Amino acid sequence: MARIGDGDKRWIVEDRPDGTNVHNWHWAETDCLDWSRNYLSNLLSGKPILSGDGNLYLRIKTLQKLDGEAYVNVRKGKIIPGYELNLILTYEAEARDSDGTSVILSTEGSVEIPYISDENAGEDPEIKITIKDDGPIGRRLKDAFVAKGKPFVLEKVREYVDVMAKGGPAKDELEVKKVGAKKPSSAAAATATATATASNVMDDNTGNNKDVSVKESKKKEEKRKEGFKTIKMSEKFSCRARDLYEILMDENRWKGFTQSNAQISKEVGGEFSIFDGSVTGTNVELQEGELIVQNWRFGSWPDGIVSKVRLTFEEPESGVTTVKLIHTDVPEEDRYGNSTVVENTERGWRDLIFHRIRAMFGFGI
Repeated sequence: MARIGDGDKRWIVEDRPDGTNVHNWHWAETDCLDWSRNYLSNLLSGKPILSGDGNLYLRIKTLQKLDGEAYVNVRKGKIIPGYELNLILTYEAEARDSDGTSVILSTEGSVEIPYISDENAGEDPEIKITIKDDGPIGRRLKDAFVAKGKPFVLEKVREYVDVMAKGGPAKDELEVKKVGAKKPSSAAAATATATATASNVMDDNTGNNKDVSVKESKKKEEKRKEGFKTIKMSEKFSCRARDLYEILMDENRWKGFTQSNAQISKEVGGEFSIFDGSVTGTNVELQEGELIVQNWRFGSWPDGIVSKVRLTFEEPESGVTTVKLIHTDVPEEDRYGNSTVVENTERGWRDLIFHRIRAMFGFGI
């Protein structure tokens, strides 16, 4: 957006004297990290997990740590949450004798969720549970927390994710208005139909049937593409094209720079699974050091939606490679109604793939 006084005035949105962000036209960003810390602490701290079942007592003690970033962007009523959080909880664990009167073991443990992200909003995150006492009774207490405490913690995380998708702390401040397109009156519809019919008849009489078919075909194609976007990116690396191709097609290297599980076939028609299974697909076309074409599907997308990834590798000079990405048919919303798919996918390519390759292998320019 141009600054006031610069650029074409048609693209400038001037500030109002009263400071009002009318209909959220401007980008409005709310920092949600402190709010997230308080919200999750209220959901989890001090909550009992077991209260005597099997003479075991488990209680979440406190939210020890919540680091990372969390924010909500809003523009023109569109909510775009973003968060990458690392969460650590502590819990108290106690085992009593068969009478339930004497304490056999009293210890503590921790619960860590290393990566809560808007990119994986539709999936339960990885969760790590530990306990200080590693003896038989301690392991029994840990197993009890895995069985009872883990589902409880994940339920509260899902609650947080749902609240963020609705605007988090900015929800009450939003001027979200969904304005539906007005349906034409029956008289207007009849007029439009009559006009279209007359137009078709005139085209028939003048031999323009072919033009009408082309226009109808274009309209159908535009209709089919509604709700989908294309992502285009170009990145430059200080390495050979075949080296970068190999990194992207080798599952062990994927595991290394993404720190997540991956299974990748190097054959055309072969399947792949990356980012702990959150993305799956098949290889459509492969040319070593030159081209990768794949079908990609995210687990959080609506059923039946598959996008296409096309990566071309160009080596304009020895030791310098340009990768051009075209990612088509990316849905604007996931199966849960979150409208951040395109933004998250683009950010994932940039931050979780290209930038991490640079950091891991030193291919930066």
